[in-house]
Amino acid sequence: MIKPYGVVGLVPTTWGIQTRSDIMKNIDHLEELSHGALWLSSLDLPVRLLVLPEGALQGFNDEALDLPISEFLNDGAIDIPGPETDRLGELAKSQNVFIMAQAKTRDPDWPGIMFNVGFVIDPKGNIILKHHKMSSLLPCERSASPHDLYDEWIKKYGRSLQSFWPVVDTEIGRLGVMMAMEGNFPENGRGLALNGAEVVYRASLPTPFTENDLFEISNRARALENNFYVVAPNIGSMYMFPTTKAPIDCGGGRSLIVDYKGKIVGKQEDTNGSTYVYGVIDIEAMRYHRSNASVSNWLKDIRTECAQLIYENPIYPKNTYLHEPQGNHQHYRETILNKQIEKMIEKNVFVPSVYDKK
Repeated sequence: MIKPYGVVGLVPTTWGIQTRSDIMKNIDHLEELSHGALWLSSLDLPVRLLVLPEGALQGFNDEALDLPISEFLNDGAIDIPGPETDRLGELAKSQNVFIMAQAKTRDPDWPGIMFNVGFVIDPKGNIILKHHKMSSLLPCERSASPHDLYDEWIKKYGRSLQSFWPVVDTEIGRLGVMMAMEGNFPENGRGLALNGAEVVYRASLPTPFTENDLFEISNRARALENNFYVVAPNIGSMYMFPTTKAPIDCGGGRSLIVDYKGKIVGKQEDTNGSTYVYGVIDIEAMRYHRSNASVSNWLKDIRTECAQLIYENPIYPKNTYLHEPQGNHQHYRETILNKQIEKMIEKNVFVPSVYDKK
């Protein structure tokens, strides 16, 4: 039996990095913030899960400044495991919590490729799950998706749900990762759910996508349609560089914890400074709902043979980064984005607007 437990999502101030060593300043701050957040939040139920938003370690300078991938790989990307995850592992051990977090990474098996990886650390400090982001905020983020390396990816890791939407079974439930833009694609939530996920990490999105309700709607929709918890802390104020004098509110708040029925059980609207969002996870109640509800446990009712027709014809091109290096914003727009829109018009999925006519 898994007793109800608390989950804390940090909403930290972050400093954009110029070199990999700058990450340690962010980790210093995360440690300080977590000590206060975990102490206060544990006054009722024990907190067993600590969640760090996307960008908490490195910021987003690689995206905002359109840095060459090769430059960021050398100066800012981390290894998993590495010194940064070792420090987070010590935090997990000292607080007896699982930690879910994210970082831009490099991988010796894929030289020259930058990935965006969500990972889970257990209370013994071990990394027990790594998820490579499937869907990015294009064209701003150019990290490679497994789909961009598809043919070689399945040769290395197989063609299974665990190869693309991995889940780890733990003493606090089955954990999975659905970062940022991934949460706007129902397929990512469904892939995790059909692989058994019960608590899913979803962080972060920038303003204006938080302020126009996109973040909340997608979090609640993914939680409801898959009957899992979504833990979605957003980034706080961000300094562009360690020496910048004033921060930018690029996240817009709206940090959420959503239960398996799509109900908000923790919310933090604040966007100034550093704070946190807290909620309670009841795995056994979720499991009881899944196995006893007649209507609102929809995974059992998926018409898979018909649903396959939706994806029978390819849409986004696979193997993109097997053939060419990860490019800059303009290169992506010219070589992929514009062609994808043309493709959808040609397929009669999109209908051109009169606004498009010159």
